[in-house]
Amino acid sequence: MAIQTLFGSVPTEPNLLDRLKSGIQKTRSGLVDRIEDVISGRKEIDADLLEELEYTLITADLGVRTVQDILDQIRERVHRKSTGDAAEIRNLIREHLLEVLQHSETPLRRVAQPPAVVMVVGVNGAGKTTTIGKLANRFLGEGRKVLLCAADTFRAAAIEQLEVWAQRAGVDMVKQKTGSDPSAVVFDALQAAKARDVDYVIVDTAGRLHTKENLMAELEKMRRTCQRVIPGSPHEVWLVLDAITGQNGLEQARKFTESAGVTGIVLTKLDGTAKGGVVVAIARELNLPIRFIGVGEKIDDLLPFEPDKFVSSLFD
Repeated sequence: MAIQTLFGSVPTEPNLLDRLKSGIQKTRSGLVDRIEDVISGRKEIDADLLEELEYTLITADLGVRTVQDILDQIRERVHRKSTGDAAEIRNLIREHLLEVLQHSETPLRRVAQPPAVVMVVGVNGAGKTTTIGKLANRFLGEGRKVLLCAADTFRAAAIEQLEVWAQRAGVDMVKQKTGSDPSAVVFDALQAAKARDVDYVIVDTAGRLHTKENLMAELEKMRRTCQRVIPGSPHEVWLVLDAITGQNGLEQARKFTESAGVTGIVLTKLDGTAKGGVVVAIARELNLPIRFIGVGEKIDDLLPFEPDKFVSSLFD
């Protein structure tokens, strides 16, 4: 098996599935184990069972629409007499979740000529800077040359924080002083990347609240700067969402998608919540692919997201 990257595919790490299973253990307990509890020993599908099931699925943060779809499917099958067995419900739910996640999958844009530019956006506290450090480490592991761009000039500690991660990952960084024009930092970084034969430029942006219109306009200006220096860039815009915020993250994601042209989601802190079902809600509501998931604090605790492996880790 291989993992897709912006420059083709690389082999899957051998212990990826084990790390995924341990990373989503709380979600498995909060979703699959509770489904088992609901259907255990029940032979027929009745109104009580469906009510309990609805509560279980909603509290796992699958999203109201997804839950409604699942219940409608179960009712339809019962009505058609194609299922009357509660034990079959587990498989039906599994199939539906996989279908939703696969439907939102899109291939990464292939970049023929480096550098590939990845802009990372998101609100403060979602784990954006940490994610950038982990991405840099992952791209280095693919044998690529990486440059970080400290375009979060809004918050005093942001540049120093990114510098710590740059050193930890062992990559270079382009910065200016706090308060500088973020687009000017992007311009410098992309020029440097071209001169130094860099493969990936990862752009950090201010952890802005999605309600601040002027900051959203600034994101758009940064995108235009990217396009001017490297036509077709940014090649990817990844929104970092904190899994623990659950459904609240959806509204953030909608705003960023409108303003920043988000192409994918990085979901952090999945190991810390039983509500990992939000992965499905995001895919269903926004039709955006999940690119990576954060399952711990170590530098290599950022895993590529693959729907079939995710669902297998939950249900098998």
